Amino acid sequence: MLSAAAQNPRPLLQRGGRKFNLQKCRRSRHFYHSVQAVSSFYPQSETLSSPSSSSEILTIRKSLLSRERKAVEIAQNYLNRLRSTEPQIRSFLHISQNVMSEAEQIDRKIERNEELGPLAGVLIGVKDNICTVDMPSTGGSRILENYRPTFDATAVRKLRECGAIIVGKTNMDEFGMGSTTENSGFQVTANPWNAERVPGGSSGGSAAAVSARQCVASLGSDTGGSVRQPAAFCGVVGMKPTYGRVSRYGLMAYASSLDVIGCFGSSVADAAILLEAIAGHDRFDATSSKREVPEFTSQLEAAEFLDSKPLKGLRVGVISETLGDGVDSGIVSSIQAAASHLEELGCTVKEVNMPSFSLGLPAYYILASCESSSNLSRYDGIRYGNQIAAEELTSLYGACRANGFGSEVKMRILMGTYALSAGYYDAYYKRAQQVRTLVQKNLKATLTENDVLISPAAPSPAYRMGEKKNDPLAMYAGDIMTVNVNLAGIPALVVPCGFSEVGPSGLPIGLQIIGAAFDEAKLFKVGHIFERTLQRCRFVPPLVDKDV
Repeated sequence: MLSAAAQNPRPLLQRGGRKFNLQKCRRSRHFYHSVQAVSSFYPQSETLSSPSSSSEILTIRKSLLSRERKAVEIAQNYLNRLRSTEPQIRSFLHISQNVMSEAEQIDRKIERNEELGPLAGVLIGVKDNICTVDMPSTGGSRILENYRPTFDATAVRKLRECGAIIVGKTNMDEFGMGSTTENSGFQVTANPWNAERVPGGSSGGSAAAVSARQCVASLGSDTGGSVRQPAAFCGVVGMKPTYGRVSRYGLMAYASSLDVIGCFGSSVADAAILLEAIAGHDRFDATSSKREVPEFTSQLEAAEFLDSKPLKGLRVGVISETLGDGVDSGIVSSIQAAASHLEELGCTVKEVNMPSFSLGLPAYYILASCESSSNLSRYDGIRYGNQIAAEELTSLYGACRANGFGSEVKMRILMGTYALSAGYYDAYYKRAQQVRTLVQKNLKATLTENDVLISPAAPSPAYRMGEKKNDPLAMYAGDIMTVNVNLAGIPALVVPCGFSEVGPSGLPIGLQIIGAAFDEAKLFKVGHIFERTLQRCRFVPPLVDKDV
């Protein structure tokens, strides 16, 4: 049994008021000095309230610039950990063959005193539905087995321009359809905290890889909670940005009006650095926003420079509908403790009611299924997808899709096609769009009266393997905390906030912090202060704790 202190960690506040800054690297081709400005205010020797919340990206950069370590040494350490833990976790579908050669290139740059990109030497995993030119990109589906794109997704290209090393492609539910990563066409990923539990989904591989320290950070995609729920299950930080903040070019479409590329990190600072690198307008994506991308890390303060009430005056609304029936008691107590923590940090916390909250789940599944039935029509064995020999074209289509798609994908295509068919369009799709508008208005009005909203990221800790696989309605219900955010197109950040009393080491619980559109900087500030002032809470799974 875990102690009450371990379940509901208390804050440890320190005084001061000094900020650090991060110059931009997105719009110019490189922003080589960007992270150096931050690391000078974030020393490796800094005493942390929560040891697992220090920035690994900044630590790597400082060790390279000071020549204390070589990039090949850092890369080899991560690869060794990946190889030792991968038989148990199974986070990756593909491992890059270029990791060590790219690390050697970074070391040669250092020897020549050349400028380094802000992510130089940082190993990053990429979800398998995000295109990479040098590795297969299958979307977790057999229909795209061995498919190799001829281009990098914009987000991947920006990471490479910043010096990042793409370590591999992470496992996922097929085309993003699932909440446990059990719907992958290739393998089932385990939760690093307990190998009998799921890591969440659909970005379970990306979350598990960061949690097991197989890579420094990772990219995922979030259509209805696929970054935030796995982040909660695996005890890492997950950021779902505003729709349009990050280009979707090179992301395999599931539901185009809901899909976003998000970030995983072991700290809020790492998630902020990663998002700043990949955000911004892209001429290849008409839905990407032309808004200026702020310096997200400029809002982050080192723990010793925080004053006694670093969030004084911030208005926080606790969504009352997320703490009612059907929510695990351990989740409720942890979220209530997190709300008390925020009060001690200076926030004004109150409960808010959102009558439309429960309507979001059915509306989401209708809309997502409808969009997926259209988007996945391209996988027919002619345009995309492995071809099966057949005498007639219609037989080729049928055989290709029957053999290539898994059962969950087939079910959602059928649901979407049915809802869009003549006679049912108004009853399902049109009504779901009306509910979406209602959810958007309700969230916008609530965020006018509150600076941020908080809720659990999931109604329970990580499920047991197979617990929900044969009960799709129960699995869909697990997304109730996250889907409204996607319907509204607004950002949300998940940070670990405690543990449930399940298993020998407990299972992580995630706090979801929701903000107004394009207000990611505020979420990073709140989440950073929250994690840096946690006491007696270390979010590193026992599997790798001795190595970190």
